[in-house]
Amino acid sequence: MDILRFITAGSVDDGKSTLIGRLLFDTKQIYIDQLEAIESSGRVNEDGQVDLSLLTDGLKAEREQGITIDVAYKYFSTPKRKFIIADAPGHIQYTRNMVTGASNSNLSIILVDARNGVQEQTRRHSIISSLLGIPHLVICINKMDLVGFDEKVYNQIVEDYKQFAASKLTAKDITFIPISALKGDNVVDRSEQMPWYEGPNLLEHLEKVPVSNDFNLDDARFPVQYVIRPHTHEHHDYRGYAGKVISGVYSKGDKVTVLPSGQTSTIKSVELGGKELEEAFAPMSVVLQLEDDVDISRGDVIVKQDENLDVSKEFEALVCWMNNKPLKAGAKLLLRHNSTETRAVVRQIQYKVDVNSLDNIMDADQVQLNDICRVQIKTATPLLLDKYDNNRANGGFILIDETSFTTVGAGMVESITHESELNYMI
Repeated sequence: MDILRFITAGSVDDGKSTLIGRLLFDTKQIYIDQLEAIESSGRVNEDGQVDLSLLTDGLKAEREQGITIDVAYKYFSTPKRKFIIADAPGHIQYTRNMVTGASNSNLSIILVDARNGVQEQTRRHSIISSLLGIPHLVICINKMDLVGFDEKVYNQIVEDYKQFAASKLTAKDITFIPISALKGDNVVDRSEQMPWYEGPNLLEHLEKVPVSNDFNLDDARFPVQYVIRPHTHEHHDYRGYAGKVISGVYSKGDKVTVLPSGQTSTIKSVELGGKELEEAFAPMSVVLQLEDDVDISRGDVIVKQDENLDVSKEFEALVCWMNNKPLKAGAKLLLRHNSTETRAVVRQIQYKVDVNSLDNIMDADQVQLNDICRVQIKTATPLLLDKYDNNRANGGFILIDETSFTTVGAGMVESITHESELNYMI
């Protein structure tokens, strides 16, 4: 079975944690001890049922305040698909947490309170989902029970959101579903209270939404994570390169080039679990053997010889700043791109992005916590980069503080601004 990674987002108290709790509860994914623990908490809703949001709000501060602070990850499966859920906080000050949870998601569920309609955080999280290249959006109009399951209320919110999406979002696949996470209407089971809605319930949609096309199978990228040299009598001359195919397809006999060195060879074998495969494709983790003994180390990237690629030290990117200390031009940081880590400097802050309107705020001399900005970066070593909107797997990176080694920024490559002397036309 394939895996769907999705995130829930939206304004505070829109019911994100309750929705996930309902999904887990109604699909029988809760262990008895988990149910007993939340029952013993004493927190119940107006119907006397246990508060299902406790299944995801695991931090003490979250339980005390009744809000989500950190990203909570939950796992469940049905006979049709496996799921990894990221429950993101709704508060503005935790925008960085939402970006972290969305970075690996295939789908974003944006919750809208039926009583309040489209709010600032609805737009903010929708725009961030769009900036991060999430291909599928599901707009769940929640708490329909509090507006009497009124079809007119649902239709008005759908119309309001469509007007906003038409001018601000790049996502092409947007689905609207009226639900009540508290009551369970249209979450796992179809609602008898909304006969006017003829679309799928949430779980049906999650099981059927296509994800295989979300992987880039055209641009072959294989960052080497580890060089395998057993040095045993049985495998005296064995040299394998372990890593994850982040995009593209690799087959036995393919002509390949190793970047940034530019050395060429041919794939001798593709191995998984000690067995040879005819081919490997994203997102498989495999071992490649080459016909020639070439100098390859962690961080090098194996690509196809028939691709015309840029290996560069300079590029422009959108960065979500995640540190309390402001980002300023000239800041020196560590940059981690797949399995490569190098020193980098932020040469220029070009502008900040207003995530409510997508307007560019020019002449920004510094960037504060949770701000999104476009910057120019120069690295100490050349990197094989793709634009984020073309290849999410090879277009993203993180920025790390050199002294504390904490992650301070998440970036998306927008353009490669300078081709270095190591740009090979292959």
